[in-house]
Amino acid sequence: MLAFMLFAFVASITPGPTNLLVLSNSARFGLRAVLPVIFGACAAAALIVLAVGTGLGRTLMTLPGVQLAMTVAGLAWLTWLAWKIWAAPGHAIEADQGRRLGLGGAAGLQLVNPKTWMMALAVVSVFSAQGLAVHWLALAFFLVSLPCMGCWAVLGTGAARWLRSPQAMQRMNRVLAVLLLVSSWAAVLTH
Repeated sequence: MLAFMLFAFVASITPGPTNLLVLSNSARFGLRAVLPVIFGACAAAALIVLAVGTGLGRTLMTLPGVQLAMTVAGLAWLTWLAWKIWAAPGHAIEADQGRRLGLGGAAGLQLVNPKTWMMALAVVSVFSAQGLAVHWLALAFFLVSLPCMGCWAVLGTGAARWLRSPQAMQRMNRVLAVLLLVSSWAAVLTH
């Protein structure tokens, strides 16, 4: 279980689409407003681990074209999201500026996030083969990922101090857009 906890930590703390959106949302709306995003993303990732481990993932992957369709849809959505972040006007951060991602949006993001599916498939194939029950793996992943995403949220709220000008906000948007694009495509191209 210790090896799995280390894997879950690395999978949760490394930059990916969800972490970058947590960072962006916490910079804009504050730590309290991003808590539902963190909970939704972590719960959805844990449920994906559970679903893959109970056979849904294997069933989906045996259907012709499903994996490719999920990958294409996920990459298309994340690429569109990166473009929207890139093209967003550079407004200085103010209270309640813009649309929030929310619990449902964060959970939905995990369904199309290639990094989450690859992580879930790795978890099930490696760690359940070592005799660890899938429901415990899903719960452990949930519990490990909460503070990891919390770190990204704290980083975002700290960054808000430097985002008081439209130019600084636009620079942050563009850096996050590029990182989102790179992390989304790299997750697919490296596997």
